[in-house]
Amino acid sequence: MPPIDQITTFASDQPVLTIIIGVFALVLLVAAYFVLRAVQRMAVRFFHSHVAPRPVEDILTVVAASIATGVSAQGMWRFSGDVLGFDGPLRLLLFAFIEVAVITSAVRARRNMRENFSAGIDGIAVWALTGLTAVLSSMDARSMAEAIFRLAAPLVAAWLWERGMAIERHRISGRSRINWRLTPERALVRIGLAEVSDRTASEVDAHRRLTRVALAAKRARALRESGASNRKMRVALAKLDRAMDRAVEHTGLAVDSVRQEALLSQIGALYNTSALIDLTPPVPWEPEPMRPAVAAGRSVIDDDDDEVQVLDGPPPVVDTAQRAALMRAAREYWDKQIERRFVPRATDIAHETGVSLATAREYRALWKLEPKAHALLEAAFHEHGIIDTGTFPAIETEQVLTVNGSSAR
Repeated sequence: MPPIDQITTFASDQPVLTIIIGVFALVLLVAAYFVLRAVQRMAVRFFHSHVAPRPVEDILTVVAASIATGVSAQGMWRFSGDVLGFDGPLRLLLFAFIEVAVITSAVRARRNMRENFSAGIDGIAVWALTGLTAVLSSMDARSMAEAIFRLAAPLVAAWLWERGMAIERHRISGRSRINWRLTPERALVRIGLAEVSDRTASEVDAHRRLTRVALAAKRARALRESGASNRKMRVALAKLDRAMDRAVEHTGLAVDSVRQEALLSQIGALYNTSALIDLTPPVPWEPEPMRPAVAAGRSVIDDDDDEVQVLDGPPPVVDTAQRAALMRAAREYWDKQIERRFVPRATDIAHETGVSLATAREYRALWKLEPKAHALLEAAFHEHGIIDTGTFPAIETEQVLTVNGSSAR
């Protein structure tokens, strides 16, 4: 750079040229300012449209995969010059053709995944081309460590791309590609160290103690019916008495009606095992016959779309075992209808299972808060603005979605 004295002398000797140079420099500065401002706006717009909406792990995946691809391209640059003898513009144009093919296949695979939930042949091409560029770039390595590094870099990029695809596939389709049969969770459940459900330790302990009582009662009854000796009967009755004492002490069996019903249900199932061979279950692929009362109610809903009024009489008097059987029947009917994406009414539960309408309303008020039923009711509310009050169910058909007696066509 010329010293200040030379600049001063030049400005005094050539004033016109100095003014022209100053004006030209000012124009360049203004142009550079606007260019930088435009670049900044484009960068901000690109950030808000492509970077900000994406999760952090996707951005880090793209950055890491770009670095790994750059390492692979640098290896191919050396390979094209040292092995293939390319030089000058030819080397610049041809050194990264495999990396360009990898990126093209990755873009096509992502498009296929978004449309068909599968990467297809382009996903296989990504791994094949990645392995090819890894091998070629490592062949020109000067040491074993460099060869391993050049082999690992493209494979890391492919792995990050594959994991990003898997996460996006699960996000779009809501399902994973494969469910492993052998997992740590399943192994712990298999050996008895973990629970399948979300029961607490007290609930698990109570269930096991009630099961011991039911099994001890079954054992004592079987011995009595087979005409066992008095010594065996005394032993069996002593075990039954101890199991009952522990259940009453630790589960609150004497005052908890729910536990009493659970115990009676287990005993009823164990005592009537032989009745299974005489059952005549319905054919699953035959249509289930609809009761006349329910059919009339459904026709009113479909034709007139009016609210059905059902008189609730006094609940019948039943014993504990019968009440437990009715509760199981109501629960099975509810689960079956929920799997069909149908939230039944309290009247439907009462008609189908024989429970009283008041009891059916209590069951429905509890069961509709479960995730599957709640999701159906929430979908009806968000899509059609229908609020569930328990009078009408959510019925999903091709023409009408009915909840609480109102319809959205």
